[in-house]
Amino acid sequence: MSYIELTRPHTTPSAVLVEVPHSGLQVPPEVEPEIQSTPLAILRDSDIYVDQLYQGAPKNGATLLVSRVSRYVVDLNRGPDDVDSAAVPRHPRGRHIPARGVVWRARTDGTPLLRTPLTIEQFSRRLELFYDPYHQVLREAAAQILREHGRVLILAAHSMPSSGRRTVGGGRVRRADVVPGTRGRSTADGRIIDLIDSHFREAGLSVKHDDPYRGGWTTSSYGAPKRGQHAVQIELNRALYVDERTSEIKKEDFVKLQAVLEQLVVKLGRLLRASGQFATG
Repeated sequence: MSYIELTRPHTTPSAVLVEVPHSGLQVPPEVEPEIQSTPLAILRDSDIYVDQLYQGAPKNGATLLVSRVSRYVVDLNRGPDDVDSAAVPRHPRGRHIPARGVVWRARTDGTPLLRTPLTIEQFSRRLELFYDPYHQVLREAAAQILREHGRVLILAAHSMPSSGRRTVGGGRVRRADVVPGTRGRSTADGRIIDLIDSHFREAGLSVKHDDPYRGGWTTSSYGAPKRGQHAVQIELNRALYVDERTSEIKKEDFVKLQAVLEQLVVKLGRLLRASGQFATG
C-alpha cells in the first residue's frame, strides 16, 4: 500500500511544488504494535487538515505531494540521521534529542509514544518503508520541474499551534498568523520571499519570518537558490481555520484561507514564469 499521493497539475504546469509531509493520519500495520496512541492524539499532532487547505493547488498549475502516514511513524521533516538515543538506544548515530527525532519517542504533550525503545532493525525498517520513498518522490518531482522550467519552488506546507512558550521568561505568547521559514532568507530568492510576505499581509494576516520556525530539514536540504531550486516552509496558525479545543474546522474561515492559499500558488507560478534565472535572495 502506498502512503504517498503525488498529484500533477490539472492545467498549464507551473514551477511550484507543494509538499505536505505532516497531515497524514495512518499508522501502518508494520509499526502499529510499536506505538501507543489514539486517533484523536494522531489528529492533534498532525498538521491538521493542511492537505485539504492546499487541495486546490493542482488546478492552479502546481504539483501537490502529500504523505498519508502519521508522523508518529516517521517525521519526514527531519534528517534520517536525526536519531534520539533514548528511542533507538543502540544506534551508532544516536544523540540526546528531547523526545522527537526522525522517529518520535513521545507526543507533543509529553505522553510516551513508543511502547518500548526501538531496535536498529525496527528503526531502519521505518525509514526504508516510509521515509526513503517519500523523499525519493519529492526529489524526483522537484528534479523534473527543474528540468522543464529551469527552476522549482518547493512550498513546504505546515501548521502550528496558535501559541507557544517565550524563549525568554517561559510565558506563552500568541504566534503570528503565518510564519515563512527560509533560514535567514537563504533557501529562496528574495523576490519569492517578498511576494509571500506581501500576499499574506494584503489578506489581512500577520507575518513573522523564521520565528519560531526557520524551516526544517526539507527546507534546508532542498533550498539551493543558486541551482534554481528554492524552498520555503510556510507555517499556518491553526486558530485561523480550526477550533484547537475540538479539532473541528471553522468552515467559513477555512474556505477563506483556502482561497488565500490558492491565490498564493497562482502568484508564485506567475512570478516564476515571468522571471529569468533567480539568484540568491
